[in-house]
Amino acid sequence: MRKVAVVAIAALVLSLAAMVTSRTGLASVTAEKATGETLRRVEGEFMRAALERGSAGYMSYYAEDAVELPDGAPAIVGKDNIAKGMGFLDDKNNRLTWSAVGADVASSGDLGYTWGNYEFLSKDKDGNQRVERGKYTTVWKKQADGSWKVALDMGNKSEAMK
Repeated sequence: MRKVAVVAIAALVLSLAAMVTSRTGLASVTAEKATGETLRRVEGEFMRAALERGSAGYMSYYAEDAVELPDGAPAIVGKDNIAKGMGFLDDKNNRLTWSAVGADVASSGDLGYTWGNYEFLSKDKDGNQRVERGKYTTVWKKQADGSWKVALDMGNKSEAMK
């Protein structure tokens, strides 16, 4: 009788786990074989988060030990340090968008990169529209929970700001 109860409880627990996994999408995240398209999709979600939630949305895609290599400035190490310089994303006069041109994932499936073009729209102190365009590279690392986080990000201007 005790064996039957243990088996029944185990079956119930496994059934509940399967239901939760299917409803949350966790199975597709962790079981998915990562490709360049995977990272393009994640990058699209990353940009939408930044556009909708500003710096908080942007930083939600960074790993704790991430490194930022800003154009013409020293490296910034650590998510908290990088976040200190991202407040400009909370200004509704600013709009940062980007589009991946290429992406790939290592055969190990836990490291990949994207590269492409960005555009940053802002207003100067007189309210005039300014545009900066450039190129970027982002290195992504798969986390233990199956999510992808930015491990390293860098960009450089393609032309002078107008």
